[in-house]
Amino acid sequence: MDTKAADARIKELYTEIERHNRLYYRNDSPEISDAEYDALFRELQLLEEQFPSSALPDSPTRRVGALPRENFSQIPHRIAMLSLENAQTEAEIAEFDERVKRFLAIGNDEEIQYFCEPKMDGLAVELVYENGVFITGSTRGDGFIGEDITQNLRTIKAMPLRLTTTTAPQLLELRGEVYLALEDFQRLNAEREEEGAQPFANPRNAAAGSLRQLDSRITAKRPLSLFCYGPGEVVGYDFDSQRKFLDTIAQWSLPVNQLSRSVTGVEGVLAYFREMAERRDSLEYEIDGVVVKVDSFPLQRELGEKSRSPRWAIAFKFPPRQAVTRVEDIVPQVGRTGVITPVAHLKPVEVSGVIVSRATLHNWEELQKKDIRIGDTVLIERAGDVIPAVVRAFPEKRDGSEHSLPVPEMCPECGSPVTKLPGEVAIRCMELSCPAKIRQAIIHFAARNAMDIEGLGDKYVEQLLRLELVATVADLYTLSRDDFMRFERMGDKLAENLLNAIEKSKKRELSRFIYALGIRNVGEHTAKLLAAAFGSIENLAGASEEELLSIREIGPQVAQSIMAFFSNPRNRNVIQRMIAAGVKPFSEEKRLGGRFAGMNFVFTGTLSQLSRDAAKRIVEKEGGHATGSVSRKTDYVIAGADAGSKLGKARELGIQVISETEFLKLLENDTP
Repeated sequence: MDTKAADARIKELYTEIERHNRLYYRNDSPEISDAEYDALFRELQLLEEQFPSSALPDSPTRRVGALPRENFSQIPHRIAMLSLENAQTEAEIAEFDERVKRFLAIGNDEEIQYFCEPKMDGLAVELVYENGVFITGSTRGDGFIGEDITQNLRTIKAMPLRLTTTTAPQLLELRGEVYLALEDFQRLNAEREEEGAQPFANPRNAAAGSLRQLDSRITAKRPLSLFCYGPGEVVGYDFDSQRKFLDTIAQWSLPVNQLSRSVTGVEGVLAYFREMAERRDSLEYEIDGVVVKVDSFPLQRELGEKSRSPRWAIAFKFPPRQAVTRVEDIVPQVGRTGVITPVAHLKPVEVSGVIVSRATLHNWEELQKKDIRIGDTVLIERAGDVIPAVVRAFPEKRDGSEHSLPVPEMCPECGSPVTKLPGEVAIRCMELSCPAKIRQAIIHFAARNAMDIEGLGDKYVEQLLRLELVATVADLYTLSRDDFMRFERMGDKLAENLLNAIEKSKKRELSRFIYALGIRNVGEHTAKLLAAAFGSIENLAGASEEELLSIREIGPQVAQSIMAFFSNPRNRNVIQRMIAAGVKPFSEEKRLGGRFAGMNFVFTGTLSQLSRDAAKRIVEKEGGHATGSVSRKTDYVIAGADAGSKLGKARELGIQVISETEFLKLLENDTP
């Protein structure tokens, strides 16, 4: 390539990377994957190295992120928040080690002490504490000036507003990563899709979108978490290493990732990377690599920084969880709330060890924006246990046979006209008798975390509808043995088991019954709040908007959904029919002075004597809390068979680990 061609390509890359920076950092709506962005960035770096006279003074390689949003006030960083260089191969890690040794004039036979941390896929923030009290917080912004998100950061429960130490520095600037756990991400997206809102593309976007709310009350409803990973400016306290820094701030009640550790030399780094790659799928949050830092702070200062990245750290990234395949069809799918979602049927392809044949396209606006067509070659991405999604199409591979799927005007299941409600991106079928809505409503009602009708899966629900045995969930409680014997391949014993499961479901906790009803915007957590506040389904059905809004965490939108549900005579009739058939949801009484009052339990692995849900209910009934992650506040970890990363974290923190049998024995004692 000559200088003229290099000039043109550098300008082209500059424009493209700046556009993607704006989409990623400011709009939280990236159009390309991290791997594709990294490839563009690397190409620009290489061209600028080969043709230095062609490099632009404001090149993206000399900047970090993007400018702050104008609707947030700005906070300058005392010390710039730089990005990290990326490595993607073991050879590049070896080259990094050689550069460090060469700069420090250390012989190749000596080993550097490195500190390795999981690379969280979240939003980088800076927290400022003065004399141990949280004062301000901001985003990375352009690396020099960030967005003031102080009020939103205050809503993160993992972040202390005051440090638990009498020796707090006069000034302590902390860099951290705000993230959303995968389970919380999936729950949030399910709620957004039910509400007709645009789902988040990945946990990182969800965390960023939550932190950049102008109304901190919205942020407070999002289960955000935080890990602190580095210092900014510190006045009044000296740290001599990354390890000492993290150990100290953890003692001050600041959250740090317990999987971080010191390693020796390149081999130590590679061993840590392989371990994290193996554990990646079992973690409760998304990571996209590991961060490698020179452990010694004096050596870090000696190494210094380049224009946009430190010389003493590098990000060793995992291979992307992506694959290229073909869209064989796009099929409209109707959910239980009537939302119609386009689902891509794909030529099966392996992604991270899983064969993927379907991927969500979220909604019709997203489908049109990405211009995904039947017959397209597409890039799909799978993050952790999140449903695979189509990232982009490759228009250059089209041969003219590809065709778009128009937005449906009629419901694909019942033929009713579709509706798009004001302020929503989703289109809906509003017909109450739509078979797809009935099918999904029954599946939801019978689910394990709802009424738990064991054995009543999708195939049996399909047969119930095909034989016209049910039209609402109330009809489940009128089914007879003869009804089930009309099923294909149905035997006496199986029919008896299904009838017993339906009978058993008549006595379920009120919170599960409320959740099972499928009220829009009411998930499991909200259902528990409503059950505790009203005590019976009759009281909830008659609640006023004022009474609903008096409950903490219940906002106007949720209150309106609840009132709309119970004001519908058809819904009231369904509930009355179930009660007449013997359904008696009971109010869970939480023992304030129970055996587990004020204690935190975490369950991991497969339990043999109890279901996970049953064990959690026991804890909650006895006044305790069953949480999803291990922290220093955890009292017991109950480990079943094939326990995962939570067991390792418990041991690292010194949390007491007991078996399921030992847990049950705790119930026999007056005090645990």
